[in-house]
Amino acid sequence: MIPLHDRDGWIWHDGEWIPWRDAQVHVLTHTLHYGMGCFEGVRAYAGAAAANLFRVAEHTRRLADSAHALDIDLPFSEHDLIEAQRQCLVKNSLSNAYLKPTIFLGAEGLGLRAKGLTTHVMIAAWDLGDYISAEARAIGLRALTSSWARHHVNISLCRAKTNGHYVNSMLALNTAVKAGFDEAIMLDPEGYVAEASAANVFLIRDGVLHTPEVTSCLQGITRDSVIALARDVLGVEVRERRITRDELYTADEAFVTGTAAEILPLRELDGRHIGARAGAPAPGQPISSTSVTAQLQQLYHRVTRGDLDGELERYRAWLTPSTG
Repeated sequence: MIPLHDRDGWIWHDGEWIPWRDAQVHVLTHTLHYGMGCFEGVRAYAGAAAANLFRVAEHTRRLADSAHALDIDLPFSEHDLIEAQRQCLVKNSLSNAYLKPTIFLGAEGLGLRAKGLTTHVMIAAWDLGDYISAEARAIGLRALTSSWARHHVNISLCRAKTNGHYVNSMLALNTAVKAGFDEAIMLDPEGYVAEASAANVFLIRDGVLHTPEVTSCLQGITRDSVIALARDVLGVEVRERRITRDELYTADEAFVTGTAAEILPLRELDGRHIGARAGAPAPGQPISSTSVTAQLQQLYHRVTRGDLDGELERYRAWLTPSTG
């Protein structure tokens, strides 16, 4: 894979288009030292006539909300940011892409009391390639319950997608990967399931879809999309509530959701094979095509790629074409 710093293309920076290799910031940039900034991850998928940004309005609103919660003045409107993301696809000739709008503070000073810091905004886009293997999508992930707790609502801004929050996620994921697992499941400070390292968590039990309430976990855009598809298309009851780790052990199915990962089954947690009671395929075998997880994967794939025939036509507003 080509290193991200060594590419051709264009990056939108403070309203200007800068050649990819010229997009630089100073080493004393405030956000680099203190993590005070926010970002989004947005996906674009090839459509029949043009690339389509998936739920870019919702992502951009969350970006603006994150900046506001951090008390960072955003010098561009949401409309301007959406248009910049559309143009980022066009200028870089991308049809399938991952975009990363990011808001960060400048290098006018350091320290917690630094004043007069400028707000900068950049948007980069690139072809994400095979972020997750076909095998992982089919057979699922092995996860470990992390000893690192997720944030508490009185410790940090849990609904803001803040740069500094991801130190917590990386500590959890690195520990799990070093132990031979694919993913970490993080609990909140009271011991209830919060989310994966960078994804929301769902379980299915007796035909009902359950997911942790939004307290210490991020209010995911993919999470919201899955809830809508489950309720509106599959007719599945969805409950948002507190969930314990042993409920994941004994679930009929479980999966995680995120912008980059989309929908990935969880096949194992802490050495327990998920779905064993319900007759899930043996470890290493693909999930059933009739499972709720597989049905949601198929629906999500269709919607994001613009295959909106019939009952999925209602989701056309989720797609924003890069041109036209």
